[in-house]
Amino acid sequence: MFGRGEPTVVDDRIKSIVAAETYIQGTLRTHGSLIIDGKVEGGIAQAKQVVVGEQGEVKGDITAESVVVGGKVTGNILAVKLVQVLSHGQIKGDIRTKSLHIEDGAVFDGACTMNVETPSGGSGTSEGAVDGKRGRVVTPLIK
Repeated sequence: MFGRGEPTVVDDRIKSIVAAETYIQGTLRTHGSLIIDGKVEGGIAQAKQVVVGEQGEVKGDITAESVVVGGKVTGNILAVKLVQVLSHGQIKGDIRTKSLHIEDGAVFDGACTMNVETPSGGSGTSEGAVDGKRGRVVTPLIK
């Protein structure tokens, strides 16, 4: 599916697959894991894990526990745990996640907000490396 081996977070119990020659229009909702090798126009909600293969394309927002992008995503991503962008992956939209991994060669055009643990054990949020004004580094404020 990705050519250079499987991503580190792929769930071995994948529940649903959108095959390479499939086009879906509308929002997909699943509580399981989902592989996208085709095209989805409308977004993905409530998934445990979303894997967008190299030939996959999503035009819409994605909400999941974790997201791996090897293809194209045009829309915002909200991932509770992790967003991983593989070397052929492209994201045009904002990301909100706890952990972000971007491989060399990947494209990310947007802003990133990362959740951080505060020393007291609660969680706060801080802007990630770049805010909406491309290139301006934002320093997290932890109280």
